[in-house]
Amino acid sequence: MAPILELRGLKAYYGQSEVLHGIDIAVEEGGMTVLLGANGAGKTTTLRAICGMVRSEGEILFTGQRLDRRTTEQIAALGIAHVPEGRGTFIGLTVEENLRLGAYTRGGHPYDGMARMYGYFPILATRRRQQAGTLSGGEQQILAIARALMMAPRLLLLDEPSFGLAPRIVEDIFAIVERIRRDERVSVLLVEQNASLALELADQAYLIETGSVVASGSAKALAENPQVRRSYLGY
Repeated sequence: MAPILELRGLKAYYGQSEVLHGIDIAVEEGGMTVLLGANGAGKTTTLRAICGMVRSEGEILFTGQRLDRRTTEQIAALGIAHVPEGRGTFIGLTVEENLRLGAYTRGGHPYDGMARMYGYFPILATRRRQQAGTLSGGEQQILAIARALMMAPRLLLLDEPSFGLAPRIVEDIFAIVERIRRDERVSVLLVEQNASLALELADQAYLIETGSVVASGSAKALAENPQVRRSYLGY
């Protein structure tokens, strides 16, 4: 089966500076792939390039279709949902209003998706009339993921979902992401600093350093890679 997402020789630029240097990455249908690397390695830029947010060269293939020259809105309409680092909720809107906005790119009644999200994330049901900006950090992250899932995506791009959260909340969020991936067959491309947890959940992994892929393979293989263990797992 062909991957749902393929990056072939992807380069990306901020102004005239090249920050991705021809990387090749694939995400299998229904699978989870994790990008590992230090801050500034190019992980977030990879997600932004997929979404058309930065200038890029090379091929970005989603279900066999090239994504270059498409707008961010067109890419979202194809079934790619992006949860950026730092939550990305509309803090002045209620939880329910945020979820309704998430359904904007798909057809059907938004309340159908809301019932499903409240099933996955019961805390959001109790907070549905509350302004997003008054939620805790963990609740805001849950809302950001739920809003993305309201699009009924085929591919979910998650950028540092554990950032700034307590370990117990991180485990809860990843457990729900894994359940959604399994139940709804949503493929996931994950950028995550918590390498140990990410490698436990992922199928495939890529290590990026200064804009280049320096190691790749199954998540299990990278977890046993001495370079990854020393630099990212602490043993």
